[in-house]
Amino acid sequence: MDALTDLTALEARIGRPLTADEAARANALLADASALVRSYTGQDFTRTDNETVVVRAQQGEIRLPQRPVIDVTTVVAVGAGGAPDLPIVGWQWDGIDIIRTSTDSPIINLPELWHDEDVDAYPGTYRVTYSHGVTVVPPDVVAVVARMVLRTLTAPTVAGGVVGETIGPYSYRTDGSGVGTAVVMTDEDRKMLSLAGYRRKAGMSMVRFR
Repeated sequence: MDALTDLTALEARIGRPLTADEAARANALLADASALVRSYTGQDFTRTDNETVVVRAQQGEIRLPQRPVIDVTTVVAVGAGGAPDLPIVGWQWDGIDIIRTSTDSPIINLPELWHDEDVDAYPGTYRVTYSHGVTVVPPDVVAVVARMVLRTLTAPTVAGGVVGETIGPYSYRTDGSGVGTAVVMTDEDRKMLSLAGYRRKAGMSMVRFR
């Protein structure tokens, strides 16, 4: 998966071209920072068409994991114990990220035989095909990724945990967040992403199919 920003964004924030040594490390650091942001938020921040995921409904609502949702194509109840998967009709997408089924029961539009004899065959798990994401990464996400990288890239040394050094009369100190060769996500980074609404709600289980 592509990094969430690029060298141009780093240079714009640092106010100069990257040195050869910085440029040699920057792409790997951008990939690492992007992976941390995606892991924390649960969001890809990339456009994906017709992705299929398996999610569990809660009280008749299916919350789609990736945002923004562009459209929803199909909703299928997943059968258990040999029961067939069944397409659902009558579902409604709220235009944001929730699909509402026609009843609070996970057993929807089932043939009478299945409904009467094997209620447990449909435990409320659904296979949903939908399109989601953005073509341009949001500016606040770019800002978080860039500052994560720059904290590490501009540290006075690649030794882990060193945030400052003194050589003769010269003294240099970072903001305390650099950890040598690795990018880290600070509490401030997490707060910014959470306040922007990118953090995925807890309690969701999801399997993806490409």
